[in-house]
Amino acid sequence: MSGGGPRYAPFEGKPVEAESFLLDVRKEKIDRVVEQRTRTFTVVLDRLEDSFNMAAVLRTCEAMGVQEVHVVINPEAPFLPNSRVAQGCDKWLDVKLYKTFAECREHLKERGFALYASAIREGATSLYSMRFDSKVAIIFGNERFGVSEEVLAGVDGTFWIPMRGFSQSINISAAASACVSRVMAWREEHLGKVGDLSEAEAQTLRERFYVLSLKQRKRIFKGKQP
Repeated sequence: MSGGGPRYAPFEGKPVEAESFLLDVRKEKIDRVVEQRTRTFTVVLDRLEDSFNMAAVLRTCEAMGVQEVHVVINPEAPFLPNSRVAQGCDKWLDVKLYKTFAECREHLKERGFALYASAIREGATSLYSMRFDSKVAIIFGNERFGVSEEVLAGVDGTFWIPMRGFSQSINISAAASACVSRVMAWREEHLGKVGDLSEAEAQTLRERFYVLSLKQRKRIFKGKQP
């Protein structure tokens, strides 16, 4: 699913005429956001439990330019990000839900992603020595148990965030924030930019954002559902 969930899906694929309802300053803002969006770096959440963490990670990803978030659902805790924390950021994202990690892995592998799980274990790579000039997905696990054994068996590698204090672990949302910030800084430093959408991808996303920016979109597009 895209656009953060089912409640946003009906507004996709609308004609670019939505642009005529927006002020130039808003269109310029949308253009800047789209220019800095990436689909070659993504975050995977493995069976999270806490709605605050779910929302906080989404908000970090949206704010930093990550367009896609992939979610392996916890069968005991539905994926329902805290709305007060998310602040509506999910509508700007492509949030894809999976029943199993195998489904998620297959989807990302078919698109050429390398998968790395956050886990402190022998052989894990420091986040600061990783490269991000190709398609990379980083995986964060359950708040209590970390990533599953299935994830560890199916990834290309593991990584850890070097810590210099007495504490050797941080909350999942804090870890995601640190990692996404590091990735984007690395890409800007080494690639000269963060965004990497093709012209077609950028145009599609731009048109979607135009529609989602309209407060009266339900009324404006009434009767025009595909």
